[in-house]
Amino acid sequence: MTLAGYQIDTVEAGRLRLDGGAMFGIVPRPLWERRIAPDDRNRIPLAMRCLLLRGHGRTILVDTGLGHKGDAKFQDIYGVDHAHSTLVGSLAALGVRPGDVTDVVLTHLHFDHAGGATTRTATGDPESSPGQALALTFPRAAHYVQRAQWAWAHESPREGASFLPENLDPLDASGRLVLLDGDDAPFPNVVLHVVDGHTRGQQLVRVTDGSRSLLHAADLVPTAAHVPLLWVMAYDVEPLKTIAEKEALLGQAAREGWRLAFEHDPEVASAGVAETDRGFAAVDPSPTLVAGA
Repeated sequence: MTLAGYQIDTVEAGRLRLDGGAMFGIVPRPLWERRIAPDDRNRIPLAMRCLLLRGHGRTILVDTGLGHKGDAKFQDIYGVDHAHSTLVGSLAALGVRPGDVTDVVLTHLHFDHAGGATTRTATGDPESSPGQALALTFPRAAHYVQRAQWAWAHESPREGASFLPENLDPLDASGRLVLLDGDDAPFPNVVLHVVDGHTRGQQLVRVTDGSRSLLHAADLVPTAAHVPLLWVMAYDVEPLKTIAEKEALLGQAAREGWRLAFEHDPEVASAGVAETDRGFAAVDPSPTLVAGA
């Protein structure tokens, strides 16, 4: 789709599986399994669907999936599937090489959003073990993170399993980490919405031309099934705050006709939002990106 001077494409970075109960919090399994069926380990399939914005002289990637650094145990626990797609492969299909990316916006630093920003590469040093080093996947790009999220990633004991040193340390050492404070975006026709319920300092990217908007909903609304207000994740550090943040943003989306892009929905890439007598609902779901009204 084209919007606000950008060509916007989805970039599939593979699939993973997470516990369905954790993904839907207090929602009973008989309800959520109608939306996304679990496997025999109670895990549901999830996409890692990034966004690519090309325009205004920039090539901007929003999120990076989890990458390829995890060992066999990690891949088994999280049901990692790169046979479906890879980040670099999906970019190549769009004619984009890693060196072409000028900017990487990380909505937050959980491994399934930020892990693909770094990769293991041979060092050429026979003394090194295991003979590999960590490097940026997109070596020319500035990498944008909210300052509050960067601090939180280094101090939150609850989310320690999601903030991995092999994802954070190379960014810190790269000289290409840019810490942002608040909603001001460094790109034209892009608005950031900073939300704290899922994790402190998550930044949602909205592309807008003033009348139409596409909001990359990240982990505030990870799938179309999470549009109803009380359908929030057990992973959220402050679920009541998540509910309040959803109410504000989904209300604005419904009033102004925004489309939401879903990062984790295995089937639905985008949908509109309507406010009904039963609450918020996803409407006009599509497996592709569709411009808002």
